[in-house]
Formats: sequence, C-alpha cells, structure tokens
Amino acid sequence: MNPETEPTSRSGPRVCSIADALQLIGDRWSLLVVREIGFGVTRFTDIQRLTGAPREILAARLRKLEEVGVVTRVRYSEHPPRYHYELTEAGQALVPVLQSLRKWGEQYATPRAASHRSASGLAQ
Repeated sequence: MNPETEPTSRSGPRVCSIADALQLIGDRWSLLVVREIGFGVTRFTDIQRLTGAPREILAARLRKLEEVGVVTRVRYSEHPPRYHYELTEAGQALVPVLQSLRKWGEQYATPRAASHRSASGLAQ
C-alpha cells in the first residue's frame, strides 16, 4: 500500500478495493465458511458444526456468498433435493488470503502471542 498511488476523495471515504472486498466477505461467518469449504467440508451440517454458526446465519451467509460468486451450490441428491457447496474461482482465490490471515493470527492474535506482547511492553 502506497499512499502516493492510492486514489483519495476529498468529499468522502477513500475509494478502496479492500473496503469493497470486505463488503462482500468481511464478516466472521463468511470467512469461516470459505475456510471450511477450502478444507473440503462441503455440506451444510458439517460447515455448521465446524464453524459454530447458528443455522439461520449460516444459511444467510451461504446465500450471500453464492450471490456474489464466491461459492456455488451443487445438487447431489434429487429425492430429497440436497446440495453441497464448492468454491468458485473467486472463492479459491481467497484461500491464500485466509492462509495469510491464519499465519498472522497465529503470530499476533493467539493468547500466547498476546501474553508475549504484553510481557515485552508491546501491547497497548
């Protein structure tokens, strides 16, 4: 990020693709859904169990992720109709982003890292 090359607006918030991306996938449940599907967990009940998301919230996030082209719903049973979820090209492109976020979290957001920062005087 270079402030000299980033567009600015004098009348409002900075135009930013980070903000645009967060509008689409920037909540906890959406990112955890992408994580699980990236790990190969594709059925609703399994995604719910492994994320801890309430059923209604998970259903809403999956619908939104489908609408914005991050996941696709694939029917695997006709009677009764049942679906599983797969990452689209856009969803697959998020996997390295989540891997980076995970690495950052392991270094800076875990309780062990927090206690280390506190002991070294880095926590504010």
